[in-house]
Amino acid sequence: MDYSHMDHSHMDHGDMGHGDMPMPMCSMNMLFTWNTKNLCIVFRQWHIRGTASLVFSLLAIIALSAGYEALREGIRRYEAAITAKQDASPIEPNTESAALLGVGRSSQADAIGRRAHAVKAVLYGVQNFYAFMIMLVFMTYNGFVMLSVAIGAGLGYYFFGSHTKAAKETACH
Repeated sequence: MDYSHMDHSHMDHGDMGHGDMPMPMCSMNMLFTWNTKNLCIVFRQWHIRGTASLVFSLLAIIALSAGYEALREGIRRYEAAITAKQDASPIEPNTESAALLGVGRSSQADAIGRRAHAVKAVLYGVQNFYAFMIMLVFMTYNGFVMLSVAIGAGLGYYFFGSHTKAAKETACH
C-alpha cells in the first residue's frame, strides 16, 4: 500500500519532555582533537558535560585499559594451570594414540583438554571483544582519551604483564 498521501501534520507529539531546552548533541570527530565539548565516548549515554565527568571518564578509561592487561594475564595463568594439570595426569601407554605417536596420554588429560579448550574459546572471545571496545574508545580521536588508553595499557602491563613480552604482534589483540 502507498501511504505517501497521508498527512500527519495534525498529530501533536508534544515536546517529548524536553521543554524548550535543546539537547546537546554528541560531537563526532574523524580528525584528532583536544576539544571535549559534547564529547561522547562510544555510547550517547557516556556524554562528557564538564570537567568532573571528563576526569572521571579518563580515570575509567585508564582502569578499563589496565583491566585488559589483567584479563590477558588471567588467561595466561589459566592456560599454565591447565597445562600443569594435564602434565600431572597419569600416562596410559596402551592407548591408540600412544601406539601411533609413541607417547601416552590419559583419558583424564583428554577430558581436561576438551573442557579447557571450550573455556579458552570463551575467554578468547571475551578478550577480543574487550580489545575492540578499547579500540572504539581510542577512535574518539580525542587526545585526552587516547592518552588515557595508553596510560592504562602501560599501567596494566606494569602491574599484570610480568610474564609478557613488551613487543606485541598485533596492537588490538
